[in-house]
Amino acid sequence: MTRDDRLPRDAQSILELAARSMFELFANASEGMMLVDRDARVVWINDQYRRFLPALGFEREEDFVGHPVSRVVQNTQMHQVLATGKPILIDLLTNRAGTFVVSRIPLRDGAGEVIGVLGIVLFDHPETTLQPLISKFARLEQDLSEARRELASQRRTKYTFASFVGSSAAALEVKRQARRAAQSASPVLLLGETGTGKELLAHAIHAASPRAGRPFVSVNMAAVPDTLLEAEFFGVAPGAYTGADKKGRDGKFKLADGGTLFLDELGDMPMSVQVKLLRALQEGEIEPLGSNRLLRFDVRVVAATSRDLQQMVAEGSFREDLYYRLNVLPIRVPPLRERRDDIALLIEALCEDIAARGGGAQLELTTDAQALLAAQSWRGNIRELRNVLEQLALRSDSHHITAAQVGAVLREAGLPALAPAQTAAPLRAAAGAESEGAQLRPLPEQIAELEQRAIALALAHTGGNRTAAAKLLGISRASLYDRLTSSGGLSEIHTIA
Repeated sequence: MTRDDRLPRDAQSILELAARSMFELFANASEGMMLVDRDARVVWINDQYRRFLPALGFEREEDFVGHPVSRVVQNTQMHQVLATGKPILIDLLTNRAGTFVVSRIPLRDGAGEVIGVLGIVLFDHPETTLQPLISKFARLEQDLSEARRELASQRRTKYTFASFVGSSAAALEVKRQARRAAQSASPVLLLGETGTGKELLAHAIHAASPRAGRPFVSVNMAAVPDTLLEAEFFGVAPGAYTGADKKGRDGKFKLADGGTLFLDELGDMPMSVQVKLLRALQEGEIEPLGSNRLLRFDVRVVAATSRDLQQMVAEGSFREDLYYRLNVLPIRVPPLRERRDDIALLIEALCEDIAARGGGAQLELTTDAQALLAAQSWRGNIRELRNVLEQLALRSDSHHITAAQVGAVLREAGLPALAPAQTAAPLRAAAGAESEGAQLRPLPEQIAELEQRAIALALAHTGGNRTAAAKLLGISRASLYDRLTSSGGLSEIHTIA
């Protein structure tokens, strides 16, 4: 305690008395006290501290006092207090003598210079004396760890590129573009009709990016009221307005820091929020509502919309500068009517998922039933297809589904049950269906012709790309080459096609 000449003499006397009283209190009530000088040498220990000397490896007090504290006390932080002048009020110290709760207080002279440090052993055997506090702390630590794990699981991506089912040229091109976009830090804009899988692709892009281990945070513009969007994005400072959380609330930008922020239904964002979003993306910082502090963030933005943003820009309902800010890596996700070759694969994948979620048997659709589904226009795309399949699963007593059952569900759903003529013809050709009256021939000859027709159809569909054709046929590229060789070469296959 240093003398303060600014205080009246009576007050100074009271202050010095208080200091002596506090020192005597700690000296008597603590488990031990130590004093080091400005050179970090031990200059004094009290009676209680002397009992630790044998455990520390010293038989005599003179072997301890007068020596550098770092040499006689393992893991001490007394020299740190000397260097910084800042006290360490509560700390755990473990050395040869045991584990202790300690306090370290710097001592200053009249000029304010640190001339020494007082070390106080508050408790020895803290595992016993502080057991209730340690147990409570351990429970809090466990709860915090569980909360972090739960939050991490909620922020983890649900899908990868394997979840985007399809082997058609359109599907493969979308996945190729998305994989390239995943390796970039630039914004991605997913364009396409509702139900085409834009959110799935956003998850997949994050999962394949260098940010995969960081949060994936989604904001649906259409699901959040306009008045709350700003708070949703930028967060709220403690007590920012009446009814606001006293602890404040982090916005999506803060939650997604280091990861990916997915802006779904971008076209539904109000103009007032567009201005602030643009500024945040340009500056890389946000200002929570009711706060004067700017917070830096690092997020990769993936946006999606089913609306025509270019038309909205022309009409003045979407900011042109924000459009160009987000339209750096545009990816058009094709509608299902442009991916008819993927419908069979989608039906299988969706039926498998529906069965897994419902616990029932997986639906098995006849060829005519699949052809009827493939012929539809699917305005709601994959989401609408899934809805029809779920209705079939709930309404059918058997897991075998016929075209008549599909037609009934389509009619009740108000969907036009388009005739599957154009879709069924290739299926029949690929299956080698023979017209009535055709002459029977040896079975190996019919099988060989069937293979030639199937390969020809696949090559024609892929523009001669043998790797893609092999994928369509469900065989390896080497097997395709073997069949091409055994059938007389590629030229013959093209002739048949």
